[in-house]
Amino acid sequence: MPPPPTRKKGKKLPHPAIRPLLLWLRQANYWLIAQGAMAVMALLRRLPADRALDFADRAARRIGPWFGRHRTALDNLRRAYPDKPEAEIAEIASDMWGNMARLAAEYLFLDQLFDYDPEGRRPGRIEVTGIENFQEMAGETDRPHIIFTGHLGNFELLPVAAATFGMNVTALFRPPNNPYIARYILSTRRSAMGGLLPSGRGSALALGAILAQGGNIGVLVDQKFDDGVFTTFFGRPCVTNPLVPILARRYDAAVYPARCIRLPGNRYRLEIGGRLELARQPNGEIDVQAVAQQLTDVVEGWVREHPGQWMWFHKRWRQGRKPFPPGMVS
Repeated sequence: MPPPPTRKKGKKLPHPAIRPLLLWLRQANYWLIAQGAMAVMALLRRLPADRALDFADRAARRIGPWFGRHRTALDNLRRAYPDKPEAEIAEIASDMWGNMARLAAEYLFLDQLFDYDPEGRRPGRIEVTGIENFQEMAGETDRPHIIFTGHLGNFELLPVAAATFGMNVTALFRPPNNPYIARYILSTRRSAMGGLLPSGRGSALALGAILAQGGNIGVLVDQKFDDGVFTTFFGRPCVTNPLVPILARRYDAAVYPARCIRLPGNRYRLEIGGRLELARQPNGEIDVQAVAQQLTDVVEGWVREHPGQWMWFHKRWRQGRKPFPPGMVS
């Protein structure tokens, strides 16, 4: 059951007598949306994987611009790339919708798509670079590791790849607001990816417990976090979750970047970078704010390489609970 409505600045709470009705209507709306999504997925599942992914891509490029988030994406793109012509901005937004639709459809075919053979006996859809870094982490059983990534390509394939190299990675993820879709996605992810931890109250402590035992975690670092630290992304101020640098400092965890890049023909390149040298304070402790900026800079470099493979409709630059410091203007 969702939490009761909370007061937002400038908005009045509904009368207590009608709150149950509003909650029921919200749940009914979630259920209807989920039924529609499940029907679409059932149809896609009847198609071969390549045809289903290509169909989802084409459909999303047509339907995506109908949604309000499309306007958010265009606005973010214009601010991130002030020199790009409008036609190129629109093309990146279209690519973004295609990427997001493929990501949703790929849940149905994860068992078919991930065909990587570490022995190289057969070619497949998946290629991996930085294999030595996976092997380095897998071999360090006495030290915890944090793998960070962003919402690029099919980032869901990264924990599957880690398992191929003998690594058990617990991935932190934010469930969708729709509880019916969230349950479906969680069950699909768990069947293919192993350890998963929904974000929320207590998740940081749970991740810390894994690291304290020498385990490995995966974290997405490219979303706004209301109580985060101030960083810049594409030259604009934003608020970033300090979880990774805080955990790295507390548990002496090694931090590695990883990403997925979509290739033509429904193929994928998974890249695991070398261990980061984390910024430190004069006393030798990890500098939380500086490392948060390090991670943000890495993600920005990835997005600049493949801008159509990132989710531009996310309100990454919205101010958090604290105002931006003087001199920082969103």
